Amino acid sequence: MGITAGIGIERKEIMAKASTENTETVKASPGKAPAYDNRSISALKGADRVRKRPAVIFGSDGLEGCEHSVFEILSNAVDEAREGYGDEIVTTVYLDKSIEVEDHGRGVPLGYNEREGRYNWELIYCELYAGGKYDNNSENSSYEYSLGLNGLGACATQYSSEYMNVKSYDGKFLHEISFEKGEAVTELTETPLPRGQKRTGTVIRWKPDIEVFTDINIPVDYYTEMLRKQSVVNSGVKFILRVEQTNGGFSEREYFYENGIIDYVSELAGENTLTAPVLWKTETMGRDRDDKKDYKLKAEVSFCVSNTVKVIEYYHNSSFLEHGGSPDRAVRNAFVYAVDKYLKANGKYNKNESKITFADIEDCLVLVTNSFSTETSYANQTKKAITNTFIAEALTKFLRHQLEVYFAERPVEADRFTAQVLVNKRSREKAEVTRLDLKKKLTSSMDVANRVEKFVNCRSKDPSRRELYIVEGDSALTSVKLGRDAEFQAVMPVRGKTLNCQSSSYDKIFKSEVILNLLRVIGCGVEIKTKSKDMVPFELASLRWNKIIICTDADKDGYHIRTLLLTLFHRLLPTLLREKKVYIAESPLYEIVCRDKSYFAYDEAEKAEIIKNLGNAKYTVNRSKGLGENEPEMMRQTTMDPATRRLISVTPTDEESTDRIFETLLGDDITARKAFITEFGPYYINEIDRSGDDL
Repeated sequence: MGITAGIGIERKEIMAKASTENTETVKASPGKAPAYDNRSISALKGADRVRKRPAVIFGSDGLEGCEHSVFEILSNAVDEAREGYGDEIVTTVYLDKSIEVEDHGRGVPLGYNEREGRYNWELIYCELYAGGKYDNNSENSSYEYSLGLNGLGACATQYSSEYMNVKSYDGKFLHEISFEKGEAVTELTETPLPRGQKRTGTVIRWKPDIEVFTDINIPVDYYTEMLRKQSVVNSGVKFILRVEQTNGGFSEREYFYENGIIDYVSELAGENTLTAPVLWKTETMGRDRDDKKDYKLKAEVSFCVSNTVKVIEYYHNSSFLEHGGSPDRAVRNAFVYAVDKYLKANGKYNKNESKITFADIEDCLVLVTNSFSTETSYANQTKKAITNTFIAEALTKFLRHQLEVYFAERPVEADRFTAQVLVNKRSREKAEVTRLDLKKKLTSSMDVANRVEKFVNCRSKDPSRRELYIVEGDSALTSVKLGRDAEFQAVMPVRGKTLNCQSSSYDKIFKSEVILNLLRVIGCGVEIKTKSKDMVPFELASLRWNKIIICTDADKDGYHIRTLLLTLFHRLLPTLLREKKVYIAESPLYEIVCRDKSYFAYDEAEKAEIIKNLGNAKYTVNRSKGLGENEPEMMRQTTMDPATRRLISVTPTDEESTDRIFETLLGDDITARKAFITEFGPYYINEIDRSGDDL
């Protein structure tokens, strides 16, 4: 026994010594990571749990995460108001990027908590997973329905702040404490309120820390949208936004919906709806699993039908559910079930017609749901989706019943609703047929050089070098073909004026052989703005050309063709414009010949400058008669040679205004076009070429 024990002791001592020696002497080899051993494991403590990993709590360490930290503080004020304590919440945004939220609730308790043996300010603002909303489903809960559930928000926001000041009014005293970078920097103070003052509520001012978030410059639009949404789902509560101005004053906006979501739906849909907005409410109880306790659910749903507006929004416990979850599943299930049942019962389907889908319904639906529950399972801390099984089942059952009653009691509106759904469905199916047909036409395995008439390819296979010249017709094709560098320059004629893609239907556009051939040659598919899938998936990587160059005559017909081609790119291939792949080749208006040397002028000013520089020398001026009349050498020098040509890059600077201009000038609204020309035409009168026949 003694020998065995001695050996054991000796071995332990040797192993310990060896371990120590290895720790002291082993070094990481150059280029290798340090050793991974027992000392490599560490734990974040205190404020570092948030400051070093903000994305874990807020979903991001960027601006989105910073915005969510604001929402966490506002949530506590909202919870107080919804419990009946205060009907006004004021959010103030300061120029130094600090934020203040003031409510008129009961005032957050900051004093000593005998049950926990700690001060409440420590629990709320310095302890994750601490708060007063863990027992919402009990009879003694301070909050029945609350936004905040996890006890993370207030503490996490404090931890991630450069500073935070908390003031709590309980009707008798002002309680105040301040923090910096996650640590308390003052003692909790208690100051009696002036006689007669019964103020209650909480005022929190803080500044997000740029050391925690990569961006703290929260735009005003975020506050306006957030507060508007909160006013929608908290009827009767006034939300005020104050924004400090550079002159020291404050701008002020109010958000208030007296009747909640039905007022909001009416606002979204506007006046020209197919059906009037309705509001349905329910309250019930249930459980997610048999082994769980029942919890309360109350919900309201408002919707109407429109053929111009499409909006669906879900809210739960005042949180906007960007990703839906349970309410979304319920709405999809119930609406498809009820609408399909009505269509079948009333013989609205054509023979052998397929069943409608939710995509057909949502295209004409303006709907908002607003639900509350005493137990909520969020997908994560950012509260963008809920996963409660009972909520999904209860809302599905409720909506199915309400829709059946709605269709029975409102036959006129039921017919309008379901008729629009069928229109959406049949349009989608027609678009899908067109998509498949177009995909077949554009993705044929045939060699593009052989299947596109009169297309002249280049020798290079390198897309980073290849250039495609789009010309008007056969005469221009010949000139450009002879003047090009055949190694990397290809030519595609369009045979005159193409279809106006702005005012034509997709069905008509893709029956045009000229457009189909051009799309085949370009090679990257098309981008179609439809309610269904893109007709042909657009892949920029499949583009066969580094530059696509529109090359037309410098006359009214040439300008017209150029405009129609740009319209084609704007509607079918806008990414190519944004990526600066589309160019216009400038062609000279004049050739000035002096002593067997040619000078080219692209406008009247250049012509005058050239003539001035020639002095008293004799010269002749030849007006360009079109690209088809140009000699190959002239084409090479003026239009084809990268060293001497002039190209204009076509890039929309403002996509919204570009859309508007194309629609005005080339769309179907003739009245709008006439008004535009009347208003702006005089500004362009000086651009008219008075020397030619076009005047």
